[in-house]
Parts: sequence; C-alpha cells; structure tokens
Amino acid sequence: MSRILLVLFGLFLSANVAANSNWVGALAPSFELKDQNGETKSLKDFKGQWVVLYFYPKDDTPGCTTEAKNFRDKYLEYKALNAEIVGISLDDVSSHKDFSNAYKLPFTILADVDQEASKAYKVLGGFGPMEYAERETFIIDPKGNIVYHYSDVDPDIHAEEVFEQLKKLQKELAS
Repeated sequence: MSRILLVLFGLFLSANVAANSNWVGALAPSFELKDQNGETKSLKDFKGQWVVLYFYPKDDTPGCTTEAKNFRDKYLEYKALNAEIVGISLDDVSSHKDFSNAYKLPFTILADVDQEASKAYKVLGGFGPMEYAERETFIIDPKGNIVYHYSDVDPDIHAEEVFEQLKKLQKELAS
C-alpha cells in the first residue's frame, strides 16, 4: 500500500514538473550513438514505437543500477504497450556491455561519449572536471514528438511511474 501511495505521489509531483517543461510538444532531437553491442542506433530506428528515453549519470552506481533493473523488470509490460526503453549515459560501449550483461538488461543502452545527445536534450551536468548526463526521462510518441518530460527522477519508483504515465498518454490519444 505504501509503495502505491509513493508511486501516486511521485506521479503527482512529476506531473507538475512535466507541465512546466519546454520540451513537451517539441520534436525529439535526433542522435546517432553506439549501443552496448557496438551497433549504431538512431532515434529513427524506433519510429512507429513509443520511446522511453532515459538519461542517467553512470553505469554500476547504486541509483543507476536500481533504475535499470526496475526498467528491466517491467520491460515486457512496456513492450506490450508498443514502447521501447532506451538508456543513455556518457559511459563507453565497453562499460555499457558489462553493465548490460551483469544485470541482464533487455533494452538498448547508448554510449554518448561525445555528449551529442546529452547536449541536444540539455541534460549535460557536472561539477569540476566531472561531466555526466543528469537523470531525466523523455517519453516520445511514435511520430517522434516529446509528449512527457521528467526532470526530477527517483530511481526507486521511476519505471513504475513512467509506465503509468505511458498508459495514461496512450489512453488520452485513443480518446
């Protein structure tokens, strides 16, 4: 029960964050990056599907691992909604391959080593000489438009709150 209340509270908070986002309604910036298998992927590879594009700071860190495992555990439910999950961080292909294998991640993780996507989506952060992708998520519709943006993410509940928001968006679109 407390987990459900936590998710609902998170949805309420993130609705306020998304409502203030300049991203909603914009065409999602394109990118071309290598995945954990060294294959080049671009946003257009996912055209016709919903895309949950989530940026995260670093492979194998506690919050990022929790977030990835939670997306993994709901992956088949996302696929049932014609949605693909795509993770992006500044880590390289080798790091992503190890991370993906260690946690049996069934979805694409992209290596943004040149910070191309992080800059395009304005999620590049850092302090001192250390740069990273800030933890933000974009829901992109099958036409390539950003329909929801999370600028504040709790890795413990994020996969569930995004899933619920995606169902809501699809229902609204069908109405």
